[in-house]
Amino acid sequence: MPIIVNLDVMMAKRKISLNELSERVGITPANLSILKTGKAKAIRFSTLEAICHELICQPGDILEWSDD
Repeated sequence: MPIIVNLDVMMAKRKISLNELSERVGITPANLSILKTGKAKAIRFSTLEAICHELICQPGDILEWSDD
């Protein structure tokens, strides 16, 4: 998959757990885990915005495109 999800990297940099971030963003830990592992097929802009707000980052810090 050419889209790489770096959510785990940003979470580690901000020292925030999956459960804590899921509570703050308002999605289930299971759905956040699916996103974190790169298995998600889509993400809502509102969810991406909430994640970026909580992690104080840009969408490009979380999502990266790679030419495979």
